[in-house]
Amino acid sequence: MATRILIIEDEEKFARFVEMELNFEGYEVSKAFDGRTGLEMAKTGQYDVILLDIMLPTLNGMEVLRRLRRDSSVPVIMLTARDSVIDKVSGLDSGADDYITKPFAIEELLARIRTVLRKQPRYADSSVLSIGDLVLDVERRKVAVRGVEVDLTKREFDLLHYLLENKGIVLSRETLLENVWGFDFEGETNAVDVYVRFLRSKIDEVFDLKIISTIRGVGYVIRDEE
Repeated sequence: MATRILIIEDEEKFARFVEMELNFEGYEVSKAFDGRTGLEMAKTGQYDVILLDIMLPTLNGMEVLRRLRRDSSVPVIMLTARDSVIDKVSGLDSGADDYITKPFAIEELLARIRTVLRKQPRYADSSVLSIGDLVLDVERRKVAVRGVEVDLTKREFDLLHYLLENKGIVLSRETLLENVWGFDFEGETNAVDVYVRFLRSKIDEVFDLKIISTIRGVGYVIRDEE
C-alpha cells in the first residue's frame, strides 16, 4: 500500500507542483487549500505524513497542528516562507516533527519525509487502545469489538478515544466537553449524555457489553474489568 501524504497549503500552484513530484516518487497525495478543510481531512483520513503550511486561510497552521495533536501522532512537516527562529521553535513546540523553509529543493523535502517515516512506525502499539473485547486504533480511527468493526461518527470516536485514554479516571461532563468538543463549544452539558447513549447503543447493546460506567452526579469512566 502506497504511503499517503496530505498537503495543507493555500498556494494551489505550489501544492500541485509538490503533489506531482510526490506522485512521481510513488506517494499517494491529497490536498487541502485552507486550514479548516485540512484539519477535517487530517482527522478523518488515514495519512502517514502531513505537509502543513503556517499561513493558511480560515485556520492558521499552528492552530491546525495544536488541534490535530489532541488525538493524532501522525508526522507533520511544517512548510513556511518565514525563516525566523521563533517560528521554528513555535512549530516544534506545538508538535511538528520537522520544519522546512520555502523555497526548498524537492530532494530535501523527500529526504525529510523519509526521515520522519523512519522515526515513527506506521501503526505503533501506543496508537492502539483497548478494554476487554474492544480495540480502538487511533491512527486508523477505527473501532472493533471481537474483530467486528463498529461504525462511529467523528464525535463518537473522539469521545470514546478520550475516555479510553483516561481509563480509570472519572471524567466530569465539563471536562469531556472541554477536551472533546473544544473550548468554544456553546451547547449544553447534556450533549455528553446524548453521545454516551449513542456509544452504548452501538457497542453495549449490540455486543452485550458494559464499556462506559456512569458516576451519578459526576460524569463517566471506563474501567478495566475486575
